[in-house]
Amino acid sequence: MRLIITISEKIFSLLEERGMSQKEFSERTGIAQSTISDWKRKKTNPVSEKILIICEVLNVTPYELLSETEGKGKRSNKSEIIILDKNSDAGLLMKTYLEMNENYKQRLLGYMMALKELSDNLF
Repeated sequence: MRLIITISEKIFSLLEERGMSQKEFSERTGIAQSTISDWKRKKTNPVSEKILIICEVLNVTPYELLSETEGKGKRSNKSEIIILDKNSDAGLLMKTYLEMNENYKQRLLGYMMALKELSDNLF
């Protein structure tokens, strides 16, 4: 069984693994030391706008940072985020979808739902 932790707990674990102090982390991310301390003391999570800089400084991908975490902090909601590699089939599909006008998006979603239902019934 895997332990599920908050994002801030994962950050502190990564800081410890890398031998990085909260002060150094603050300087490298531009996030106030008091904010970082609050994550630990008040059990809050960083705001989403800070995730990419946190990942860059800790040398992890957003997927690595957010996996095995649970949105237990006071600011977080249950996350339903999917991270795609833009060069993968799914990434290309999403990029193409986002470039379509709304009418075609709705048609495509209808086709996809029909295909999924068909495949569910075949297996």
